[in-house]
Amino acid sequence: MADPTSPLRRALFSHAPIRRKPRQTLERMLELVDDDTPPDGPEGPVAVLERRLAELLGKERALFFPSGTMAQQAVLRVHADRRGRRAFAAHPQSHLDTWEEQGYNAVHGLWLRRTGDPHELMTAKDLAAIGEPLAAAIWELPQRDLGGLLPEWEDLCEQVALVRAGGAAAHLDGARLWETQTYYRRPLDEIAALFDSVYVSLYKGLQGVRGAVLAADDATVRAAEVWRQRLGGGIPDAWPLALAALVHLDDLGAHMSAYREHAIAIAAAVNADGAAHAHPAPPQTPIFHIHLPASRRAVEQAGAEILAEHGIKLWGRVRSVPDPTRCSFEVSVGENAMEFTPDEVVALIHDLLARAETHSRPPSAAAGEPPTATVPLT
Repeated sequence: MADPTSPLRRALFSHAPIRRKPRQTLERMLELVDDDTPPDGPEGPVAVLERRLAELLGKERALFFPSGTMAQQAVLRVHADRRGRRAFAAHPQSHLDTWEEQGYNAVHGLWLRRTGDPHELMTAKDLAAIGEPLAAAIWELPQRDLGGLLPEWEDLCEQVALVRAGGAAAHLDGARLWETQTYYRRPLDEIAALFDSVYVSLYKGLQGVRGAVLAADDATVRAAEVWRQRLGGGIPDAWPLALAALVHLDDLGAHMSAYREHAIAIAAAVNADGAAHAHPAPPQTPIFHIHLPASRRAVEQAGAEILAEHGIKLWGRVRSVPDPTRCSFEVSVGENAMEFTPDEVVALIHDLLARAETHSRPPSAAAGEPPTATVPLT
């Protein structure tokens, strides 16, 4: 019988807490600690992180925020106030709209022009069709909810130029900027140079604890700093969050290309097998989606069994789609997913689908039939 208390041992997505347990995290942080340096001083972790990210992104200044939600709301407010406009454009699946309770409107009185098809990348044609002046436009690179998709570089440049020609600011939701670099193969500062302001997460690719950094010109950052204080983000003793992010800042770039190559290998194996479908194929970044011919609820039940029996967590969440007999989940390749061979992922999908089929049957039919055999796991 499945044991619901079975510990999590392995995960196929990078946000799983396996490598962010308190003791492991603190031990890595201790290697960077200097007891002779005041932690909140000019050489403390926050100041060092801000300077290093400003340099990496080619911006005049960078500013720590306790969350990306706060950072992006603050800079949008600055762009809007500066231009006297209240509308901004973003993809319909922008994080600001789908995961932040429309804080841009509730707190700042801004409104969003959802731009483009929800299931496709935003295009220059979509942006040109907007009939009102914009304060800003936001690009999420990569577009996580589309499987880590990215516009081609030339298309992105065209879109940014179009928005700027209309007097709007260009802002980059670069929470996963290091993942983006694996496809564009350009320095971070060259990617960031397209945009007036850039936000990066400290706990996604960088695998820190929490927090974010906003980078822009000095005037924009100073104005955003006022909003950070108003929103309650000017917290003292933020240095542990900055220190956790500094742990991987130097070596992240070296690993990210390997993560993408492994994502490509896993996606190719899934598509060659045919029981499920990986998209994009090949992945542009270390992120892609696996689409399953089974309902979300049945898949969730099957995944819970695999976790309880084997300590393997396959996803952060299962995504529903318009077809109720199908669903998908995200694979985000980091240290965790590097432990899985492509063949093992295929075997897990077969096991998952076999279990999901059982959960999809009517109770009377399922009770009268022997259980479906599952594929042995390594």
